[in-house]
This record gives sequence, C-alpha cells and structure tokens, in this order.
Amino acid sequence: MKAIVKIMLKPGVLDPQGKAIEHALGSLGFSGVGEVRQGKLITLQLDDADAEGARTRVREMCEKLLANTVIEDYEIEIVE
Repeated sequence: MKAIVKIMLKPGVLDPQGKAIEHALGSLGFSGVGEVRQGKLITLQLDDADAEGARTRVREMCEKLLANTVIEDYEIEIVE
C-alpha cells in the first residue's frame, strides 16, 4: 500500500517561496495569478496490510519528522 502526504504551510504563515514563484510567473507574462502557496508532496511505500494502521503510522511519522506541525498542516491519503 502507498501513503501520499501533502504538507502545506498553515494559513497566515509567510511563504517566501510562494511569493518568489508568484513574482516569477508575473515576470514570465502569466497574469491573473495571486497568492501562490508552495508545499511538499511525499509518497511512502508501506508494508502495512491494514489501512487504518498505516494511517496511524504515517501520522506518527508526520508528527515526528515529515512536517513541522508548528507552521505546517498535513493531509494523509492511503492508496491500497
């Protein structure tokens, strides 16, 4: 089974990479683009047979390593 983890900065947290992307898109002529937010996508191949057990384990991974929960939110998708 596979886990997909989407990590984004929490609302209100400054996103300098998003601002740089927004500025670069404008410089390249892509108008009408505002408030770009940049994040991370992590995929994990898991040996777990139980989807809920896998979700619990991935949540623990996020809390301990994958996400900085002070400034980031995360979403977990389990694909069997």
